[in-house]
Amino acid sequence: MPIKLSTLRTRSLTALVFLVVMLAGLWLYKWGFVLLCMVIGIGCFWEFIRLQKKIRTKVTPILYIAGLLYCILPMILLVDLGVNFRKSLTLHAWQDFVYSALFPCAIIFGIWINDTMAYLVGSAIGKTRLSSISPNKTVEGTLGGALLCVIIITLAASNLPISYNIAWYHWAIIAALTAIFGTLGDLLESKLKRQAGVKDSGKFMPGHGGFLDRFDSLLVSIPIVWLYISFVLGF
Repeated sequence: MPIKLSTLRTRSLTALVFLVVMLAGLWLYKWGFVLLCMVIGIGCFWEFIRLQKKIRTKVTPILYIAGLLYCILPMILLVDLGVNFRKSLTLHAWQDFVYSALFPCAIIFGIWINDTMAYLVGSAIGKTRLSSISPNKTVEGTLGGALLCVIIITLAASNLPISYNIAWYHWAIIAALTAIFGTLGDLLESKLKRQAGVKDSGKFMPGHGGFLDRFDSLLVSIPIVWLYISFVLGF
């Protein structure tokens, strides 16, 4: 189906605004980054509860807890990767902690690269459906997106002036975890929307959907990458 010019214009403008806000939150100032994570977490939680209300007649306390774990906890962990949250607590040094966008950017850009490359590869050579949950996803696209994500993130991160002297294979593992669990996060949100009988989780981004539509991959990949960075790399 051809895309209407008005629809394309709306999607492009929304995507540009979204990109500017995300980059500003990541790079300008540490408190801007914290605020960005808070907004994303709260927005995703709100939409998760709305979806549950469509799926069930009653949202139980356990579902609110599940929503907090699914939406809020990952954003807290992302803040921790950027501002060394745990060390600041230990040292009682809230005014002195140092913010670095390196790990958050590796995850977020990894998600964007994986999604984009999976779409392009899948459109070009995709034939095998990955899952009935998301009919547009193909095995070929998923594998191609993950491979290109690993290659691009590894090359980019390994050559940055500020890379904490992390070996290239650690960046490759971080990128692979981001791609794999990001795809699982996308499938999970697609399953929730199917159960709720809706196309989009919300409408905060005209032409693109809601918070969960934009950050579903991020919510699942962050905890896994956080575990690797915290317990394998020791950051």
